[in-house]
Amino acid sequence: MMDIRKEIENRYEEMQAVRRHMHKYPELSFQETNTKAYIYEQIKDLPLEIERDVGGNGLRAELHVNDDFKTVALRADFDALPITEENDVAYKSEIDGIMHACGHDAHTAMLITTAKILCAHKDTLPVNVVFIFQHAEEQLPGGAISMVEAGVLNGVDYVYGIHVSSKYPTGMLGYNYGYKHAAADSFHFKVMGRGGHGAEPHVANDPVVAAASLIQQLQTIVSRTVDPLKSAVVTAAMFNAGSAFNIIPNNADISGTVRTFDKEVQDKVITRMEGIRRGIEESFALECELEYVKGYPAVLNSDELVDMLLEATEGKTEFISSVEEVELSMGGEDFAYYLEKVPGVFFNIGTMNKELETDYPHHHPKFDIDEAGMQAGVEAYLRLITNFREV
Repeated sequence: MMDIRKEIENRYEEMQAVRRHMHKYPELSFQETNTKAYIYEQIKDLPLEIERDVGGNGLRAELHVNDDFKTVALRADFDALPITEENDVAYKSEIDGIMHACGHDAHTAMLITTAKILCAHKDTLPVNVVFIFQHAEEQLPGGAISMVEAGVLNGVDYVYGIHVSSKYPTGMLGYNYGYKHAAADSFHFKVMGRGGHGAEPHVANDPVVAAASLIQQLQTIVSRTVDPLKSAVVTAAMFNAGSAFNIIPNNADISGTVRTFDKEVQDKVITRMEGIRRGIEESFALECELEYVKGYPAVLNSDELVDMLLEATEGKTEFISSVEEVELSMGGEDFAYYLEKVPGVFFNIGTMNKELETDYPHHHPKFDIDEAGMQAGVEAYLRLITNFREV
């Protein structure tokens, strides 16, 4: 029987070193050339069937145990963000303007460590395991969709993924039944009028006034179109128009984001936006264009597989401090593409430690993690795999 505490403790410093190396040398989405090579070096000598450059910069590594067994995939992303790091740590990013401000370095370190431990216990496992190392989660269209199209889930029956969280205390496992993350869309309105002198608005056709009306009408979508028992967010986050106080511009631009869980709600929001666009054109006698881009779909967990995760982590655990149901997130996550193909679960591991100042929000220039939380993530994976049963 696997001694989980001993296995994780024996590899903790190695896992920490992997995470810190990745933190020092981050790469942006779709540019992860050195990162993918580093990951390959970490796993190349393990008894894995490794595919490189899957769907771009991704890697797929399969631990095949038995033809008659089900196959479970575990996924980690490894891209960074265009943020200048402000932490004063030995492993601070050495790449100007780029840092791991979301924990993807930890995700990869945990998965590499999990792979090494499971490979050492291959003959005792009840399932085959596929390790998915995914590029480009942070930037549309995301790496997951291209990896799925390239066959990363071929032969896979179930999929699980972890995201560290600075909202939850170190070692806490946070789960959700049903929806976990919202669909993350973007929109852009271009209002095209006719410019002129600020003192003579009657001979111009002011796009600023029309755009202001448009923004006000957007605020009615959630309050007057969406079922109040369902969730939606419509945020106009950018308004650009004009160059001087006394000049009416030709155009005004509005950009923002829409977050929904339910596909029907998403369709209603889009329909209302199109209606508002037509109304602005008719009311103000100008042109108005709408570009709506659907981002990542909503992340929908399988309730049966959540139950399996909870069963695997119930009772005495070594590094998992607690197991708690957590709030939904309106943030986007391209793990959704895996869940559209096979059932699975996306869950959190807490890395927040106020004494270590690892309570800054994700995407903040001072974001960091309590690395002890990585032990809980590996434990969750090990308990899940070694106790897996067929659904």
